[in-house]
Amino acid sequence: MKITISNHQRRQSGFPGFLARTIVLTLAIIIAIRILPGVRIEGSSITVAVLTALVISLLDNFIRPILIFITLPFTVLTMGLFIFVINALIIQLAAAIVGPFQVDSFGYALLFSLIITLLNYLLELPNKWLNKTQYKPRNHDSDTDDEGFTPYEEVDG
Repeated sequence: MKITISNHQRRQSGFPGFLARTIVLTLAIIIAIRILPGVRIEGSSITVAVLTALVISLLDNFIRPILIFITLPFTVLTMGLFIFVINALIIQLAAAIVGPFQVDSFGYALLFSLIITLLNYLLELPNKWLNKTQYKPRNHDSDTDDEGFTPYEEVDG
């Protein structure tokens, strides 16, 4: 689930990136279902978890931006906290679409989305660490910085 506060990280695009995010979301869903008693999967848990992850990903990519745009005044008034309500609505909509995935109440959907967000972040940390950009150390031997400006020098007098 792409429940993020900011989107400054570089994400892998294309099918491999989508597949990696779906696997991470599936793992997060399986873990979160074990934690919350009000959220459950009936039947083959892995297959339904993958299907749920796909549905949540699609809803997150297509429906969530529309909901965020429509509820922008509420989001601004609540300083961004209304996004959690939108995430819970996405979870409940996914539960309505995927029959074996069940959420007992809006409160459980809200808690489920918070746990999914935290688990997504933790499960994607190794990937972020492996893909971090390498910064070149700055050359302090030259009299100019990167833009060609000379350093500021204070003159007495």
